[in-house]
Amino acid sequence: MAHVPQIRVPATYMRGGTSKGVFFRLEDLPEAARKPGPARDALLLRVIGSPDPYQKQIDGMGGATSSTSKTVILSRSESPDHDVDYLFGQVSIDKPFVDWSGNCGNLSAAVGPFAISNGLVDPSRIPENGIATVRIWQANIGKTIVSHVPVAGSEVQETGDFELDGVTFPAAEVAVEFMDPADGDGAMFPTGNLVDKLEVPGVGILEATMINAGIPTVFINAEAVGYAGTELQEAINGDTKALAMFESIRAHAALRMGLIKDVSEAAERQHTPKVAFVAPPADYVASSGKAIKASDIDLVVRALSMGKLHHAMMGTAAVAIATAAAVPGTLVNQAAGGGERNSVHFGHPSGTLRVGAEASRVDGQWTATKAVMSRSARVLMEGWVRIPRDAF
Repeated sequence: MAHVPQIRVPATYMRGGTSKGVFFRLEDLPEAARKPGPARDALLLRVIGSPDPYQKQIDGMGGATSSTSKTVILSRSESPDHDVDYLFGQVSIDKPFVDWSGNCGNLSAAVGPFAISNGLVDPSRIPENGIATVRIWQANIGKTIVSHVPVAGSEVQETGDFELDGVTFPAAEVAVEFMDPADGDGAMFPTGNLVDKLEVPGVGILEATMINAGIPTVFINAEAVGYAGTELQEAINGDTKALAMFESIRAHAALRMGLIKDVSEAAERQHTPKVAFVAPPADYVASSGKAIKASDIDLVVRALSMGKLHHAMMGTAAVAIATAAAVPGTLVNQAAGGGERNSVHFGHPSGTLRVGAEASRVDGQWTATKAVMSRSARVLMEGWVRIPRDAF
């Protein structure tokens, strides 16, 4: 019987923050997949194991969640101001679709370490011991990310004692700065308002803060949709009506934010915008069993990614949270107690996270200079991924 042989493609499986994905050097991809288009998408879909009607991704590298259905393509930057170009592809689990519309803030923490270890950073920029500064061009959104990677013996240091809620084991701390995280045209608030009235058929009229910072995100108050803001995944991900409600909110927010021209287009833009709900600080028990005290946090936030409540918090959404919290009057700022602030400590399903942002008003418009957070990253496996030759 005739059969189709498999090819192998050099790849690295990495954790970055609370996500993990398959990392490639652009030059290692088959020639047809080195440029954007159907061949590249088909290859990545097959690598991850999508589309999978069983939603398990058993026949691929994906982990059947939005946090583990991710791909990254890196190359030396052509810009003298950057070291590496970073392209992120969010792979749908059950549909033949790769979403290139946004960044992954968690995997951003793994870009610097990968770039150093794979020869994408000029050796002269890497100290023998200390912190290597890696200048990253995030190609999806056209933004600069600066990663501060610990180095020991001229090699990336991965182990350490930095603990990150949502990640089981400690590792080395990687500080990540998202420079000028607002939308490129300066419209950090695309509607021009800090709080809008968002009409969602079947749901009602909701107060919403819609922001382009880190990733386009719509924030609503938890109590407005019947939640406390302390929910864990099982409270929402098993509720089909709740998921449909949040998807409708997301779709109508995308329309108001100018990301789509018709709500029907939201199905083909699953990665953005994100939808999140906020509430003032409250006691709750995280998914790990850890008790979170209201007195230790500024607010609680829950966010959905690719149609499901995230187990922790997307890194890009954390940037949006930090930036919105820095602007007095937004729903995020109000939930945190109001006033001016340049950092916020929020509770999420897996625990807590502290993020910082600098925002100011220039010529009547709010803008942000940068947002900062600490994550960690680690190589889980490296070698080759194998896929059938006719898969792309």
